[in-house]
Amino acid sequence: MSTEVRVPTLGESVTEATVATWFKKPGDSVAVDEMLCELETDKVTVEVPSPVAGTLSEIVAGEGQSVGVDALLAMIAEGAAAAKPAEAPKPAAANGATGGGGSVDVMVPTLGESVTEATVSTWFKKEGDSVAADEMLCELETDKVSVEVPAPAAGVLTSILAKEGETVQAGGKLGVLAAGGAAAAPVAKPEAAPAAAAAPASTGAKDVENAPSANKMMAEKGLTPDRVQGTGRDGRIMKEDVARALAAGQAAAKTAEPAQMPRAPVPAEDAAREERVKMTRLRQTIARRLKDAQNTAAMLTTYNEVDMSAVMALRNEYKDLFEKKHGVKLGFMSFFVKACCHALKEIPEVNAEIDGTDVVYKNFVHMGVAVGTPSGLVVPVLRDADQMSFAAIEKKIAELGVRARDGKLSMAEMQGGTFTISNGGVYGSLMSSPILNPPQSGILGMHKIQDRPIAVGGQVVIRPMMYLALSYDHRIVDGKGAVTFLVRVKEALEDPRRLLMDL
Repeated sequence: MSTEVRVPTLGESVTEATVATWFKKPGDSVAVDEMLCELETDKVTVEVPSPVAGTLSEIVAGEGQSVGVDALLAMIAEGAAAAKPAEAPKPAAANGATGGGGSVDVMVPTLGESVTEATVSTWFKKEGDSVAADEMLCELETDKVSVEVPAPAAGVLTSILAKEGETVQAGGKLGVLAAGGAAAAPVAKPEAAPAAAAAPASTGAKDVENAPSANKMMAEKGLTPDRVQGTGRDGRIMKEDVARALAAGQAAAKTAEPAQMPRAPVPAEDAAREERVKMTRLRQTIARRLKDAQNTAAMLTTYNEVDMSAVMALRNEYKDLFEKKHGVKLGFMSFFVKACCHALKEIPEVNAEIDGTDVVYKNFVHMGVAVGTPSGLVVPVLRDADQMSFAAIEKKIAELGVRARDGKLSMAEMQGGTFTISNGGVYGSLMSSPILNPPQSGILGMHKIQDRPIAVGGQVVIRPMMYLALSYDHRIVDGKGAVTFLVRVKEALEDPRRLLMDL
């Protein structure tokens, strides 16, 4: 019986990819979920796992070939040959387990769409420790979320192959468990060190093949690989790496020198009191994306202020009834989400994005809500927020907020946003200019509510006021549209009845 291997879903708005590397050749035995090949899109690298155990009988799409979504990549013949890879480790497992039931590999779980690698953050167990089935062994950190890895079986952790701080690939091996009794631990420990040491040695000996499209672009632009920093697997140079190097040009070298200048004159006594900590993957991604947003978009910010009296009065009047009926507190965020959804219908370009030379208008609102966590800023998404009630919005925001702080957000919960709201007011910010969350074209910044004197009907009165800031991509949103959007948000908040009347 033969099984087809097809191109998986490549992500939003991505319809084709290039076959970058085949890790197997026809005739090779493969296990379930073992990586067969790597596809490269213009945005990400996608690894294709084997859907079944068997033998790779045919490769239909060779390296460098372009393929569409669901295109046929290869054929796998299911059968007895699949047992070969599984049987190969048995002698080593038998030595380690000493008859205790064999060994079980601890593998890197699926990390999410477009995520191919992670960093081992923390091991909760050490070699020789007994573990129960589903007990947490370690925690991995990707550039988006933290992933806990449970024990696949009860037994003894005989070896840790990926130490804390090491980078591992999706589907890679983290460690080995001896299923059964604790007697396996002392025997397995001497074997663990050579095995772990062998992994980096083999990686270093392997030649890294750059992505085909990257090689083509470097050849066209006269760029040598040593001038490009690869971000793909094992340092592989991707197409976007070449584009980034070309865009940076000589400016990157010039800015690098001043960055290092201040380090020279630091006195020894001061250096001894400094602490150098490696940036987490999440923080590196935040830094890169925010800088890319500044470099790519024609970003501009417009400001206004809103009198929060009406919203605060409405909230105070109904908050007890609201909580009693819906089981969640009525906050300010639901009013802002509703007001933004209302304004986005009138000014659709703020809810759109640029894709090459096209403008993609979204006939829906997936509202991103920026949440500060101990490890950095994340933006979970309220999908179809324009169709949600006040209660549904408050419940979803509360749920996503807890999951964000606990590092439990999935990739799906942070993808696909069309507009973002950031509330710096919870930290006391009175005024700021938020940075766009690419590829979105607009982000609304909320701020602290502060009593201020304003003129109403020729009289000076004290009102609870909030500054609003809308940062937008001027390539797609004109000043008139941005100002109108912010005015519509202001009008809806100062008179919430307008939301009911769709005015």
